Amino acid sequence: MKIRPSDSRLNELLKLAREGKRTLIMGVLNTTPDSFSDGGEFLNAESALKQASRMVEEGADIIDVGGESTRPSTFRVHSPLDSSIEMKRILPVIAEIRDRFPYMPISVDTYKADVAREAMESGSNMVNDISAMRHDPEMLPLVLKANLPVCLMHIPGLPTRIPDNPVYTDVVSDVLSHLLSCAAGAESAGIKRNNIIIDPGIGFGKSLFENLALLRHLDQFTKSPYLTLVGTSRKSFIGKILGDLPVNERVEGTAATVALAIQHGVGIVRVHDVLEMSRVVRVSDAITRGIH
Repeated sequence: MKIRPSDSRLNELLKLAREGKRTLIMGVLNTTPDSFSDGGEFLNAESALKQASRMVEEGADIIDVGGESTRPSTFRVHSPLDSSIEMKRILPVIAEIRDRFPYMPISVDTYKADVAREAMESGSNMVNDISAMRHDPEMLPLVLKANLPVCLMHIPGLPTRIPDNPVYTDVVSDVLSHLLSCAAGAESAGIKRNNIIIDPGIGFGKSLFENLALLRHLDQFTKSPYLTLVGTSRKSFIGKILGDLPVNERVEGTAATVALAIQHGVGIVRVHDVLEMSRVVRVSDAITRGIH
C-alpha cells in the first residue's frame, strides 16, 4: 500500500506518544443508530463530516470511525452487524474525511477483516479491534501486509460471546497477561512492535470495582513494551460513581479519568468531547510531562 501523508503523520504522532512527549487524542465518531453515547447523531456522511471537522478544529489527533455499536449488551441481544451494512455506514465517511483532511489520521473501529480492508482502501490509517485480532483470522495477515498500526483491546471472550459475569483471578494481571499474549503473538507473526497498541478495555466485561482497579494500576500497562490507549469517555461506571448520571452529564467524570490516565503514562485517550478533553490533556501534559 502506498504511504500517504496521513500515514506519515500518524507515525510521527505515535513516536511522540511512545517517547512520552505528548498524549494523543482519539476522537470517537460513531455512524451508528445505537451506540450508547451518540447513537443516531452521525448516521449520514454530511453530519459525520461536520462532526469530524469539529474534532479537527478542537484538537483531535486521530479520528476513530465505527459503524457498529460495540457496547457489550449489543452482542448479548443481537447478532453482529453484517459487514455490508457496516461498510455502507463508514466507507463514505472515511473517504470524505480523507478527501477534506489529507493529513488527518483515521482509525477504523472494527473486528472484521473485510471491513478493515475496505476502510484502508478508503483512507483509514489504523485498525482499532476490540477482539485483539482474535475474532477474524484474516485480520492479522491484513494488518501485517498493510504495515499499519493496530490497537488490541481486551474483552472477555469474543465480541459474539461476551460472558454476562466474567470471573477474574486478578483483573489487572489477567487483563495485562491477555494483552501481552496477544501483542506478542502479533509481533512474532511479523507486526512491528511500534505498530502495536494495547487497550485494557475499560467497561467491557468488567464491574465498577474492576474498572476502578484497572484505572488505579494503569502504570502496569504503560510499563509494557507497547503504547497504551484508554477509552473511558462517558462510560456507565462514571455515571454510577456520580449517582447514576446520564451520558451527557459525564464530562467532568471523564476528565478525571483522562487526567489520571496521563499521570500513569497512557499515550492515547479515546474521547467523545474533544474540545474539553484537549484542554484536560494540555494541562495534564504540562504537569506530568513538562509540556506547555
